[in-house]
Amino acid sequence: MIGGGEPRLINPFEGKKVIIRKCKKLPALVFLLNIFLLIIFIVAGCGGHRAASYPLHRTTKKELARMGYTIQTGAFSKVGNAARMTESLRDKGLNAFYFAAPEKIYKVRFGNFTSREDARRKAEHLASQGIIDEYYIVAPGDYTIAKEKDTVYLREEIVKTAKSFIGVPYLWGGSSPDTGFDCSGLTMAVYQLNGLDLPRLSSEQYEAGTPVLQDNLLKGDLVFFAISKGKKVSHIGVYTGKGSFIHAPGRGKKIRMDSLSDSYFQKRYTAGMSYF
Repeated sequence: MIGGGEPRLINPFEGKKVIIRKCKKLPALVFLLNIFLLIIFIVAGCGGHRAASYPLHRTTKKELARMGYTIQTGAFSKVGNAARMTESLRDKGLNAFYFAAPEKIYKVRFGNFTSREDARRKAEHLASQGIIDEYYIVAPGDYTIAKEKDTVYLREEIVKTAKSFIGVPYLWGGSSPDTGFDCSGLTMAVYQLNGLDLPRLSSEQYEAGTPVLQDNLLKGDLVFFAISKGKKVSHIGVYTGKGSFIHAPGRGKKIRMDSLSDSYFQKRYTAGMSYF
């Protein structure tokens, strides 16, 4: 408003009235100019307020090697007996673990051989020493990883395997739940039973994975916690979805499912890792 008069719009073409009247194409040019300015405004606005974007698929930089031929032995009704055999095999330098079979018995698996013949020779040698009795050679094609239709199927099978350990006192030698537990041994067993050669130690498992934000965890990923003082990673569990995970919680306790939302685990949560 100027001098208290009525408000008026400033005409950018003022002073060029003759040209405006004679240019019959001016309305079309003005329309195109307005469209052009509108496009610039929209582009500038989007560039200045870019929405957060997330990849449709997570990229994994690291992949675990697949299991070769493995020896399976034992059919124990008591978990302590399976734990003792596991310990005796570990004393021989073999990477062994036990698990609960569907028949409510405990079996032991150990070794990772490049050929069936190598596995057979090792099994026969141990049998001759009285360390094992009957045995079965598990071939690479017997594992879930060899039969997978996609990673969703593999993840579901890993969770299914982890759930089969719920209620089991995870012993690493001895015949009593008070003698010990091993959380990284549990995660190793779950992965190796599905054909993925997850390392034995918690630090190795941590280094073998690709970091995943907690909000992006998927079934079958591993979750890490700092429970022991002075250690970045001292406890591990298998993520089962919906904020839950399965782990071996401690001495005298059975393998169970817990929630990441629990204040105890919230404070000690370190990282999530994916392996495929």
